[in-house]
Order: sequence, then structure tokens, then C-alpha cells
Amino acid sequence: MMKLTPGKLAGMKALSDDRGVIAAAAMDQRGSLQKSLAKEKGAPVDDHALTEFKTLVTEVLTRHASAILLDPEYGLPAAKHRNGKGLLLAYEKTGYDAATPGRLPDLLDHWSVRRIQHEGANAVKLLLYYTPFEKKEINDVKYAFIERVGDECRAHDIAFFLEIVGYDAEGGDEKTVAYAKKKPEIVTRATADFSDDKFGVDVLKMEVPIQMEFVAGTKAFKGTAAYSKEEALRLFRKAAEASTKPFIYLSAGVSNPVFIETLQLAGESGAKFNGVLCGRATWKDGIAVYAKQGAKAFENWLKDEGVKNIENVNTALKAATPWHERFGM
Repeated sequence: MMKLTPGKLAGMKALSDDRGVIAAAAMDQRGSLQKSLAKEKGAPVDDHALTEFKTLVTEVLTRHASAILLDPEYGLPAAKHRNGKGLLLAYEKTGYDAATPGRLPDLLDHWSVRRIQHEGANAVKLLLYYTPFEKKEINDVKYAFIERVGDECRAHDIAFFLEIVGYDAEGGDEKTVAYAKKKPEIVTRATADFSDDKFGVDVLKMEVPIQMEFVAGTKAFKGTAAYSKEEALRLFRKAAEASTKPFIYLSAGVSNPVFIETLQLAGESGAKFNGVLCGRATWKDGIAVYAKQGAKAFENWLKDEGVKNIENVNTALKAATPWHERFGM
């Protein structure tokens, strides 16, 4: 049975609700958020807009969340408005270098685990694009990279959350039925690979192992099936059983109704997941409101629709299990 060191344990408790479930909001988007805001506004948006948007989301939604994930580049002012809730800070640069094969990770130039901890973070979050079907030499670079960050978090006794996002190593579109059929194995093997203690990961932030729009018999289904509902339930269980670490689900940019149905399916499957880090499924529909009507209108939208969205997530989280069960606590 794994043991948590005092600093990591304190961080995990700070990020969880009373049950020991991680019911966290995510607001660490940078490049994608800037593009979305600019598209809705019809003009470029400056750094102030990103910070203001993040601050409003944090101020309103942390009243209904156990923690908030922010980035050190634009999110530190927002961190002061988190209503006493836990804080995760992202350590990676936004996006990836499309000119270099393999979607290799990179760290923020002016940040370290020491500096993230100094800002009051309870955990370090790192995003990794990963598929077990990538070239061996590329994945070996990623393994060494995660080992280094894991060791840095061990040295400072701070919780390490690893977010893994799969992709098609052959360059295919991840929104197709062809990728949907590959996704379960990508997610399941990634879960198993990074459960290895050598990486020092405390919590895996995972995609669900299926694409909801390709699950026959669901409300999200769009007509082309990659799996039956029964098969989807089995795939949820299989991916969950691959983890020896606590793991939580990310919302991956889907709508709130689709994410709620996803969590309900996870619960029905019996998968022992330990919470969520949910971003766009709670606030993305407010992007147009902020861009076109301004901060006050967005704040009002958050207090109404945003709160409804996060409360929907919290209701679905009744199916989640406490992370401390993984540690025999």
C-alpha cells in the first residue's frame, strides 16, 4: 500500500471536499482561451482580459468547488479570489510545438516547483500529450521528462497531478470514429504506464476512455457507433482498473450535458474514479458573453448558468470514491 508524505497529504486534503473527492474547477487555459475570446470579440484580446476572465470564474465557481486549477502566467491574481479553496498551478507551457514531431512537453521558462509552491499551490499540474503508439525514442523523452518533474515534486513534498491527453501517432483527426476506436487502448495503457512509482505521480488526470458521441444508446450519440453502451461501460472499468493511483476525469472541452452523461456512465460502470478537474464544461458558454457584453454580464452569467453547470457536475460526483481509499486510509 502506497504512503503519502506529509506535504503531499496536506495538499491532497486541501484540494478535496469533505468526502475526499476532488471536485475541482479548471481555469488554466491560455492560448486556446485567448483565441476563443478574440474570435467572439472579432478583435485581439490583451493579457488583462485573460486575467479578468480567470478572476471572475475563480471568484464565482470556487464557492461550489473544492479547488481551482490556474496558470502562473495569467492566473495568479485570480488565485487571490478562490474563497479559501485549494490551488493547483500548471507547470507547462501552453500548447505544443507543431513543427517538432511527437507533441513534446515544455516547462514555463520562469517557473519551478519551488516557485509554484511559494505562490501557495497545494499541487503542481503538468499536461502531457501521450500515446503508447508513438515512436519509442519520442516516448522515452517523455518518460525522462516526467521522471524529472516527479523528482522535483518529491524534493519539495508537493502533490503532483499529471494530465494525460491522447492523440493519433499517425496524424489522424482525433474527432473521428476511427480515433474513437483507438482511444480506449490509448487511455488504458497511458493510465497503466504512468501509475509506475518511478514517475512520482500522485493523481492521474485522465480522459474518459471513450468518445461519447460514438456511444450508441446515449443522449450524446450522433449516429455513428464505435461502441455499444455495454461495451462503453466495460471500457470505463478496464481503464479504471489499470490505475494504481488516484485518478480524476477531465472534461476535454465537451458541453455540460455531455460531461454529466459521461460521469453518469462512469458511475454506472462502477469505475473507481476520485473526482474531476472540470474546465470548459462549466464556463465555455460564457466566453461569448464576456467578449461581447463585458465583465459584469459574464459575472451575472456565471452566477446563474455557470453555477448550475458546476452543481450538475457536483451531483454527478456522488458516484466518485474518496482518493484516500487508494492509500488504505
